[in-house]
Amino acid sequence: MNNKKVGFIGAGYMGYGMAKNLIKDFDVFITAHKNREPIDKLIKKGATEVFSYKELLNLNLNCLMMCVTNTPIAINIAEELVSLINNELLIIDLTTHNKNGTTKMKNIFNSSKIKYTVNPVMGGPTQSEEGVLGGIWGGDINDFDNSKIFLKSFCKNVFNFGSVEKAAQAKLLSNFLSLLTTTTVIEFFRSAKKLNIDINLLCDVAKLGSGNSGALNRIADKALQGDYKGYIFSVNNTLKDLTYINDLMKDSNNAEELSKLAINFYQSAKDKGMGELLVSELIEKEY
Repeated sequence: MNNKKVGFIGAGYMGYGMAKNLIKDFDVFITAHKNREPIDKLIKKGATEVFSYKELLNLNLNCLMMCVTNTPIAINIAEELVSLINNELLIIDLTTHNKNGTTKMKNIFNSSKIKYTVNPVMGGPTQSEEGVLGGIWGGDINDFDNSKIFLKSFCKNVFNFGSVEKAAQAKLLSNFLSLLTTTTVIEFFRSAKKLNIDINLLCDVAKLGSGNSGALNRIADKALQGDYKGYIFSVNNTLKDLTYINDLMKDSNNAEELSKLAINFYQSAKDKGMGELLVSELIEKEY
């Protein structure tokens, strides 16, 4: 471990694994989270808990990471943080933002001493804990190498997309591909059941053709054993991301229509009280 200090806001669903890996390389300081379990686990692994943003920023951090649920929450936090930053600071925003979110965040952190960058990630909680996420980085090119010093703790690869806006758009497009593929896999399973087709054989066939995908493997390998929690991403989070994607694609007719179809799929599940379920659990649900 070196003596660089990293602050981490949002050590929850995805952030826990990131913070866990950062602890191996840096002094990590975390703020309270609504779910105590990951905080308590991180403290046992060596993280230090602080109880206010003021206390966090008085530590003269080398890097501050944010991994929160959505753009409105990130903006609220940024507005609290900006007046408390008293030294030169690299901020790495890991949040998946809507199409205007990174611009709003950049404008809030508009200071010569603040280096605002973004790095939304591809992968889930398992990949986060394993330290093999894919990073979609954006910011001033002069901050890229410094960002990688910290991001390599939990990212297998970090890809520079240029501006913070382009990185946010790239993340949403990547999610467009993965979430629509996942939705197709869910309906693939549900339809096979309704048609009384042997799903084990059908998956074997699919994996030999162009229908094979990371989403199919992530869901199928467990679902075939009766475990429908292979894709660790909730209906509510999926619906949020698809809403962001749909807004981004307003001028792309076909892409917009495809995202609308997927939104309707998950909105129907949410309306029937399934918002907290993992998307792969929808395979066995009727709605």
